[in-house]
Amino acid sequence: MTTSSLFNLNPSIITMYSAEWCSDCWRAKDFFDRHKIEYENVDIDKVPGATPFVKSLNNGKRIIPTIVLPNGELLVEPSDEELAQKFGIQSSLKSAGV
Repeated sequence: MTTSSLFNLNPSIITMYSAEWCSDCWRAKDFFDRHKIEYENVDIDKVPGATPFVKSLNNGKRIIPTIVLPNGELLVEPSDEELAQKFGIQSSLKSAGV
């Protein structure tokens, strides 16, 4: 994926802006991997321009994970439950009655 295509609100694939040190990012990546949801990961500490782009989406704040869906919708620090709802996946917490 070219750098310019990483910084738009209508990506061709789900794009997650994250960092290696972020536990919420690891959780979201794990969710996508477990459910075989294809996504592009952009490490804001390694990809030039990623941090300013994330800040532009979050009112000047560097909040990660910030996830951009192909329809332009943003998910910012979503929980597993929010991700499950968004992608129509039965949550194990819900099915366990928690």
